[in-house]
Amino acid sequence: MTSHSITIDVMGLELEPWPLEPEQVIAGSPEVSGRVLDTSTDGRVERGVWEHTPGVSRDTESDELFVVVAGRGTVSVEGGSVLALSPGMMGLLRAGDRTVWTVEETVRKVYQVTTP
Repeated sequence: MTSHSITIDVMGLELEPWPLEPEQVIAGSPEVSGRVLDTSTDGRVERGVWEHTPGVSRDTESDELFVVVAGRGTVSVEGGSVLALSPGMMGLLRAGDRTVWTVEETVRKVYQVTTP
């Protein structure tokens, strides 16, 4: 984490394993990794980079804004829409959204999560 202004090579950034729980995996053998780059002083805002390899997994989301920088897939929001994932796409997820991530090509995104 950093407390100063920086630029980051998002595609070259080494990520850390963020293992999925077995009950989150629906199909394939997806792996998730990430790196937290910054957290606000009050701990309510987190910014980082996240990656999901091919496969299908489920999650319950936080209030999040993200931009996909690599990969392809979809996020299906229970009772809602299907979000297309491809480079340059920006997504908004709401806290409590129940989602299914279907990843065809490893997805890497830059994100900001805000908690109440």
